Amino acid sequence: MTHLQSVTIPDLGVPAERPQIPGSTLAARCDAVYSKAGTTWVFVYADREHNANILHLTGFDPRFEEAVLLLGPGGKRIVITGNESESFTAISPLPGLEVMLSQTMSLMGQDRTRAPRLESVLREAGLSAGDSVGVVGWKYLETEEWEDERPGFIVPHYMVVTLARIIGGHDGLRDVTAILMHPNHGTRSIVDADQIAAFEWASTRASASIWNMVTKARPGQREIDAATNFLYAGEPLTAHSMFSSGDANTTIHGLNSAGSRVLNKGDGVTTAVGYWGGLSSRAGLLDDQDDDFVKTAAGYFDALVQWYETARLGATGDELHRAVVNKLAESNLKSALNAGHLTSYDEWSHSPVRPGSTDTIQSGMVFQVDVIPTPMLPGKALNCEDAVAIADAALRAEIAQKHPETWARIESRRAFVRDSIGVILADHLLPLSNIQLCLPPLWLKAGHILVR
Repeated sequence: MTHLQSVTIPDLGVPAERPQIPGSTLAARCDAVYSKAGTTWVFVYADREHNANILHLTGFDPRFEEAVLLLGPGGKRIVITGNESESFTAISPLPGLEVMLSQTMSLMGQDRTRAPRLESVLREAGLSAGDSVGVVGWKYLETEEWEDERPGFIVPHYMVVTLARIIGGHDGLRDVTAILMHPNHGTRSIVDADQIAAFEWASTRASASIWNMVTKARPGQREIDAATNFLYAGEPLTAHSMFSSGDANTTIHGLNSAGSRVLNKGDGVTTAVGYWGGLSSRAGLLDDQDDDFVKTAAGYFDALVQWYETARLGATGDELHRAVVNKLAESNLKSALNAGHLTSYDEWSHSPVRPGSTDTIQSGMVFQVDVIPTPMLPGKALNCEDAVAIADAALRAEIAQKHPETWARIESRRAFVRDSIGVILADHLLPLSNIQLCLPPLWLKAGHILVR
């Protein structure tokens, strides 16, 4: 039976050096996307908010403006950027990468005298009449939301117009975003040992940040004072850091940034921080006693355990969805969104976990176990979210061989979850967070977490 118990969470350390993705891996990713697209060129769009696809392929992300990665004949790899990102492309280890300036990508008011027209730059890169172009936007439209026989591209309109003018019409344009982002076979949905190690680095640091927040929040602090406990050290973010609170007259919004509100005993509190590849979140009460809330939290915790028990290799997204939804229903709860989703350089890339989904759980997937319980009464908040990787025996062996420190943390977490929380994680489930399944519903009693 699930109950509160005093548990000492082991100090597994926080890694300083982030594992890097080799240039050869990036080159192989580019080659795979180009081959699968089957077009003369592949045009990968990026901007400050939508940088995951270009980052996955090059190791470069635009920090203030737009950018494009062109993949073309003969292994051409060209990044087109604006004024501020031109020099930053040097961060990319992708072999053979060319850089071209298009000041159309730049922010308004900046100099446009050197390369003012994107069309001219694309023509100089090699695009011409009769070519075909596979366009990669930051997401793609499903069949049920798009009825036009022409593809709908989720990139700026002027880029589509420019491409069509160069190649001689829209017929040569295809949306190939799914090659990277499909939840079952997208090249970003199935990743390798190095990528999992890099995401474990992020998840470890995010979880350390969140645990520091949970254990140090106190009545009398302003939210912005409590938020100084994030331990933020400049890690690249997937989302704004979040912290909010409220009393019985308040509906708590988990996406809020910290404000000036003063915390009081009994408030609902919620917090989250996400770095590239790993987000951690916790929500509960800033209290030390509330039996009814603990009972609700126990029902939610059982649904989280159900997630881990159901997410086996080969299970369908529908199976995982139904298992979690049915378990939540036993406590009169629902999942506000999908019962888990894939994560990457963007916090949510896609999700195979959907009603009726035949997409399967595969080795190389990295999930946010993101089950947001609803309904919550005003002044109440509840959440326990961390990242987990799926890995078959071969992938586990590769991680252990190439990243022994990462693997040691994973194995230590597995033992802790088994011995102290009472949950046995299957071998293919790799816990990436230092606080995996650690749910303290009462933050003023954070040393007591739910166990089985």
